[in-house]
Amino acid sequence: MSLIAQTFARLAAEGRKALIPFITAGDPDPAATLPLMRSLVAGGADIIELGVPFSDPMADGPTIQRASERALAKGMSLRKVLAVVREFRAENSTTPVVLMGYANPVEAYGIDLFACDAAAAGVDGVLIVDYPPEESIEFSAVLKREQLDPIFLLAPTSTESRFAEVAEAGSGYLYYVSLKGVTGSGNLDLDEVAARIPLIRSQVGMPVGVGFGIRDGVTAAKIARFADAVVIGSRIIEEIESGPPEQAPARVQAFLSGIRSAMDAVSQQGESR
Repeated sequence: MSLIAQTFARLAAEGRKALIPFITAGDPDPAATLPLMRSLVAGGADIIELGVPFSDPMADGPTIQRASERALAKGMSLRKVLAVVREFRAENSTTPVVLMGYANPVEAYGIDLFACDAAAAGVDGVLIVDYPPEESIEFSAVLKREQLDPIFLLAPTSTESRFAEVAEAGSGYLYYVSLKGVTGSGNLDLDEVAARIPLIRSQVGMPVGVGFGIRDGVTAAKIARFADAVVIGSRIIEEIESGPPEQAPARVQAFLSGIRSAMDAVSQQGESR
């Protein structure tokens, strides 16, 4: 059982939902990434999504685009991202790390070499935004060979045939994009998301995380009532941007702790019924 699967099994036994924060590796500079990862864990993260910066992050809104630009300007690369994961893993063996990014850096690195080096560094899962499941049979097989979970996206427009493709190619969990648009978008329709999750979960047979448009504890708590995980990215990047870089870990930890408390309150209410 992968570390991601172990984490979801433990949380299910505890009656809790996973909190999955996202940051871009190298933002605001490479030296800040490891302290920020520590602050995410201290704030209650169950799994960390670590963004691999890319020059054309087409699925991301302006906030995460800025994070990628800052990281690339400071010389961050996929190889350096793996080095940070290796450092993190030397001190933390229990928090899964998922690399999230785009195909170009991975293909430039070499798929087989990437999978091997990612596993050696301590990566647990990989989500490549522009690798749809029907085009990822070989990539998924390579990841699984190295005991890495291939994680895929589903959207409000995804069909049941796409559910089946994700079920076959993916493992660990799937990331449900809660709205039509880019990261950081608004207009989140919780009723629509809640109606979709049971069908998706029943057909893919793995935990479902919900992301895009989640900005506060109230929304995270509502999503935690029906999803297996809450994914937050743009709002955390805004905390990093909002003040002196050296204070960013403290700001991020404080923000995430509030999200964690709101989600755990929902779990406690469920237990009291």
